[in-house]
Amino acid sequence: MNPAVLDFSKNYFELFDLPLGFTVDAKRLAERYRALQAVTHPDRFAVAAEDEKRLSLEASTQVNEAYRTLKDPLARAKYLLELHTGDPGTDSETSKDGAFLMEQMELRETLAEAQTSPNPRAAVATVLTHLAEQSVALDKELAGLFAAPSPASLDAARELVRKLQFLDKCRRDAEELDAAIEGHY
Repeated sequence: MNPAVLDFSKNYFELFDLPLGFTVDAKRLAERYRALQAVTHPDRFAVAAEDEKRLSLEASTQVNEAYRTLKDPLARAKYLLELHTGDPGTDSETSKDGAFLMEQMELRETLAEAQTSPNPRAAVATVLTHLAEQSVALDKELAGLFAAPSPASLDAARELVRKLQFLDKCRRDAEELDAAIEGHY
């Protein structure tokens, strides 16, 4: 495949020959990524004409962006919302689920207290495990909601994406704390 024949109008699922949905076959995604990069990577066009170099760079950039989006559950969910509704509309909004928000505040407190606990790494690991379990549960719900998209299911998916954003930020904070704690030992 010449990068010039890469159809930039395709959505990421079409580009990777994957069915449109939240559940993605990770092995197939990785295989398709390698196949697309094998024909679009700019290193293959180092001595080509400037137009071919430019097309190669554009195609490779699009393939990389598509791969990162499809590989990451949060990015994939936002992308699906954008495809179905035209706007993911989740970045500036927070979850409206009071019980969820209360639970997340408690997780944040646990994370803050981890630094002074007798075994801070174990405390952070507990938080990370809990966050991972919550993310898996939300991923399963999102798979069901995106399997039969309707206005109601997409509204519900938008709320779950807001929750995933919160979990993702908390996970990154926990990982940073874990790295900082590791640096002290």
